[in-house]
Amino acid sequence: MKTICTAVILLFTTLTGPANKPVSKVDLNKFSGKWYSLYSIPTMFDKGTRETTTTYTLNADGYYNVVTVAKKGEDNVIKTYKSKLFPDKEDNGAEMKAQFIWPIKVDYWVIDIADDYSYAVVGHPDHKFLFIMSRKPSIPQKEYEEIISRCKAMGYPVEKLVSQQHKAG
Repeated sequence: MKTICTAVILLFTTLTGPANKPVSKVDLNKFSGKWYSLYSIPTMFDKGTRETTTTYTLNADGYYNVVTVAKKGEDNVIKTYKSKLFPDKEDNGAEMKAQFIWPIKVDYWVIDIADDYSYAVVGHPDHKFLFIMSRKPSIPQKEYEEIISRCKAMGYPVEKLVSQQHKAG
C-alpha cells in the first residue's frame, strides 16, 4: 500500500510540473534599476500600453519607489505611474507586495530571474498577471522561448502575453 501511495504522489507531482512559486532569493540591490517590460499579461493599469519601462529605487525604509513610463493610445501619449513595492522583510526578497493604489496591496512574485539579473519574470500566485522584463529592450529568441516554456509549466496562460513593442536598442 505504501508503494502505491508513493507511486501516485510521484506521478501527480511529475504530471503537474513545477509549482508556481517565487525564486529562492532575490538580491534587492541587484533588482533595483531600470527594466524594460517586454511581454505581459496586461492588468487594468497597463492595457493598451507599449514601450513600458519600470524603474525600481530601493529606499532607506526597505521598499521600492517605482516609476513606470509607457506610451498609450494612438497619439503616443506618455503616461507615468508611481507605485510602491514592498519586499517581505522576513522572506527571501522574491515575494513582494505591490501597491498601485493606497491601501490595496497585491502579490508580486519574482518567479524567474537570470543569474546576472539581465532578465526577470514577475507573476502572481493566481496567475492573474505576468511580466517578462529585461535590462535591454529585447532578449534573444531562444532565451524568450525558454522563459515561456518555464512560465507555461508553472500554469501561466502564456497565450495571453502581449508584446510591449520596444524598438531594438
